[in-house]
Amino acid sequence: MDTLPTPLTSAAAGDASGEQSAAPVVAFHRRQMYPHLSAADIARIAPYGAERTWRAGELVVRTGDPASGLVLVVEGRVRIVQRDGIGDSALVVEHGPGNFLAEIGQLSGMPELVDGIAMEDVRAIVVRPACLRSLMVAEAVLGELIMQALILRRSAMIQRGRGPSLVGHGSDAAMVELQALLRRNNYPYSVFDLDTDEDAAGMLRKFEAHEADLPLMICPNGTVLRRPDATQVLACLGLLPELDKDRVYDVGIVGAGPAGLAAAVYAASEGLRVIVLDALSPGGQAGASARIENYLGFPAGISGHALTANAYAQAQKFGAHIASPVEVDRLECGTVLKVRTKAGETVRARTVIIASGAAYRRPPIPNRATYEGRGLYYWASPVEAKLCARQEVVLVGGGNSAGQAAVFLGAHAAHVHIVIRGPSLEQSMSRYLIDRIAAQPNITVHAHTELVGLSGDARLTGVVLRNRETGVEEKKAIQHVFLFTGAEPNTAWLGGCQVGLDQKGFVLTGAQAGQPTNTLETCVPGVFAIGDVRSGSTKRVATAVGEGAVVVSQIHGYLAAAQEAA
Repeated sequence: MDTLPTPLTSAAAGDASGEQSAAPVVAFHRRQMYPHLSAADIARIAPYGAERTWRAGELVVRTGDPASGLVLVVEGRVRIVQRDGIGDSALVVEHGPGNFLAEIGQLSGMPELVDGIAMEDVRAIVVRPACLRSLMVAEAVLGELIMQALILRRSAMIQRGRGPSLVGHGSDAAMVELQALLRRNNYPYSVFDLDTDEDAAGMLRKFEAHEADLPLMICPNGTVLRRPDATQVLACLGLLPELDKDRVYDVGIVGAGPAGLAAAVYAASEGLRVIVLDALSPGGQAGASARIENYLGFPAGISGHALTANAYAQAQKFGAHIASPVEVDRLECGTVLKVRTKAGETVRARTVIIASGAAYRRPPIPNRATYEGRGLYYWASPVEAKLCARQEVVLVGGGNSAGQAAVFLGAHAAHVHIVIRGPSLEQSMSRYLIDRIAAQPNITVHAHTELVGLSGDARLTGVVLRNRETGVEEKKAIQHVFLFTGAEPNTAWLGGCQVGLDQKGFVLTGAQAGQPTNTLETCVPGVFAIGDVRSGSTKRVATAVGEGAVVVSQIHGYLAAAQEAA
């Protein structure tokens, strides 16, 4: 799975005792997922928790309940079961003395994803989420072992597919968006596609649902949502963020892409109180990148989703509060900076980092909005790749994101037509991607070409391409179009603070903003900008991460100067 440091080889995990469960797993991964802690390890963990007992048959943890944290078994055995809302369940593992219950959601207090049943009388040490974060920082070796296990366990849960059950037509825009929402939040789910799954029709009868109700989402607690929106989904799963209106943070970060997450990791690891707000979910546009092959330290490449998911976990480990989805309405200046949300809440901070990135550009193609989510997409995830399997697709754009998406889709689609307005990819795409595209026989680059027409009834069924030199138009029977035509800066929320912008709307910093040195600070004291939203920045993941690290040292300097002046 994407979130793994090293990929799992099957959908089910092995038993902590060494006995395999539903499917085989490489023993190396099983040991990583379910390490056995020694008496010395238990002694080091004990000061961070409190002892609890359960009688045989009692629930140690229950799906949907608030996070317990890490539960380290000292005596007895606990059976872990992952279930969904329709009554299906899967045995995950049985934990004995020296094993612990937890997965990556415990760092942030996310609701429990499994049932833990005491098979006999159990005595355990419970380490609450805040104390678990302290433990992982203070005990480096144990922290590494625990973190690896937590990440692997969440990934295995996603592979098993328990959790909320989605019922609907696989190609329905609302169904695709539901899957995208859960995938962005790294939440396990299962799909019943009425177009391909014989059992799906029975689900409609069971829940007395009609076409107008689709898609359905059956939550693990049995609640049935009919054509739900994002807020209903997150509320049912206990994922709606909570903001502390009384707290004043040292650093408020708007945007949880690579730049914002990097700033959160470095700031929180250095003891600053950090909050990160994002309108969708951690990852930003980089999170939708199929594979990044020129990021330092990953010679085999890494998906954007994996990179940002691991950064998200790392920020949580150091205690950063990451709240999403939270839409920001405006920034207000003052001695204490205020970030107002569209829900009417206020986040206060001594400094603010603008890391809101850029929004996908909507090119002026006739009827474009009609087909968004109905054959026209702005990203290429495994969900979209499955929809266009063995079909021809059109991909518009010549940047690195377009190249990564083309290579990824080329492994699934019958043919990928790359449409660019210029003469070649040479001016806008990295050499390794150009070579990769040239090596794939099912990818064709159409130079001097633009997409000028879309057609279809309920869904996209055809496109019109026009050669910009000859004016000749060509119609193609295409059901899937991917637009990677750049992005526009997400800065509309800055008007209340008069942050300086360039002619294209990107944030001015350093000398451009009237600062005496070439810093990342804007013309407003205490407000910084990093990543794609910053004027003159190099639009690369590595650059965004680097700026996220650099800005923290500048914030330390600002806070020290402010304290001295006070």
